[in-house]
Amino acid sequence: MAIKKGPTKGSGGKHRNALRGKGATPKAEDRVYHKAYRAKKVADRRKMADPRLAARRRAAKFASDSDDLVIGRNAVLEALRVGVPSSQLYIAARIEHDDRTREIVKLAGVHGLHLLEADRLEMDRIARSSNHQGVVLKVQPFEYSSLAELADRAEKKARAMEAANSASARINARPLFIALEGVTDPQSLGAGIRSAAAFGANGVILPERRSASVTAAAWKVSAGAAAHMPVARVVNLNKAIDGLKGRGYYVVGLDGGGDKLVGETGFETAPLVVVLGSEGSGLSRLVREACDAIAGIPITNMVESLNASVAAGISLYAVARARREAAAAQA
Repeated sequence: MAIKKGPTKGSGGKHRNALRGKGATPKAEDRVYHKAYRAKKVADRRKMADPRLAARRRAAKFASDSDDLVIGRNAVLEALRVGVPSSQLYIAARIEHDDRTREIVKLAGVHGLHLLEADRLEMDRIARSSNHQGVVLKVQPFEYSSLAELADRAEKKARAMEAANSASARINARPLFIALEGVTDPQSLGAGIRSAAAFGANGVILPERRSASVTAAAWKVSAGAAAHMPVARVVNLNKAIDGLKGRGYYVVGLDGGGDKLVGETGFETAPLVVVLGSEGSGLSRLVREACDAIAGIPITNMVESLNASVAAGISLYAVARARREAAAAQA
């Protein structure tokens, strides 16, 4: 019996699968068996070995980091003197050393920093400027604290001191926090941290938005106080204030239109939060409404307002004086 065979030629025949498309033809440099592929590999190795391109890659990696940079001989020297937490120090190759650079290198060794040498091109890329004077310091990010932990620590200390025989020790151990709203100048923040440390505050509270961060500039102005004064960042300052009020704190806002004088609100000897606004806009409406009292600093008409850091120092001194007077009255 004869079997009729199907068509053996044409697009509908048995070679249909062989006629299916396999995509675009790869480039010659992408075919591992082609000489163009080998030439591309050689060019890539030569490019990776180029010291200028390697410097660019290192500089791009360094500059893309979110850490703060301190540039310039005076600025770097001051940062190392006050102990700003740092990780690396870049020194330009063939730099002309003077007394400052010699002390910088010495302090970098004392602090255990990685000392790296870079050429002029790499230094310019790292500093994003040519005014680095051959010295760039990489600063570590500041470690913020939790507000709940700070409050627990302050309250634990206050409870422990309640058994003390000294009225001054009992009163001065009561929690004291300072909150800064809308302070965007790092130097004002650093000065505020310094004032908080000087008058025995338990911590500084900052909102995450519309506020300066603890950068190298703030650290330097604080004169090292940032190493000992914990700083907490909160998402919502108004909710943070309400939370502290629920724990028994009183809140005094500082504003030029206050109906009481700073240090004379009657809340100074209790667990206290002093809130300061920016020099221009002052306290926001919600924060102002959350305060138990609004106090002002008496000043002359020649000046409209005080810098936030100056106001912080004055208000904290007024609280410390009120606590001393209360302790003396109980003695």
